[in-house]
Amino acid sequence: MIQHRGPTHSIIAALIVFIPFFVAYRKEAVPYFVAMIQHSLVGDYIAGGKIQLLWPLTTRYFGTNIEIRSPLNVTIEWISFAIAIIVMLKTRDIITFFRPQTTNLILAIPTFTVLLPTFLSYPLYVPALLIPPHLAYMSIFSIAIVIQLRSTIRSRKR
Repeated sequence: MIQHRGPTHSIIAALIVFIPFFVAYRKEAVPYFVAMIQHSLVGDYIAGGKIQLLWPLTTRYFGTNIEIRSPLNVTIEWISFAIAIIVMLKTRDIITFFRPQTTNLILAIPTFTVLLPTFLSYPLYVPALLIPPHLAYMSIFSIAIVIQLRSTIRSRKR
């Protein structure tokens, strides 16, 4: 069984998984890749324990061991969230999310990474202050996925 914070949190494994997306979507896949590895780096490397950051090159675990409930971690997560929202607004990517395009389906990956821990380790011991950013991302990503799926279904009916 693959262990949480093991190969699933490796930057190298993420890069390998994303190669087909980089080939198909080129630089449009980069923000999705960054979102995915941001979870590993901020969510688990900085807080919550250690991760196999460089798997399969090494099975060594890396991390800072800052507690997930610490004010420092909550601050880092909120700053990351604010930066992401500002970048999405400045680049107008937030508008792009709400237009039908097949690249929105890639959002299933970060959506899955947010939902998986919820189902595998209930009750989830996450500070209440970190729930709003997660809900915001889940809302944006879910709406974008639904918009694309509806568009695909409509175009197939024609």
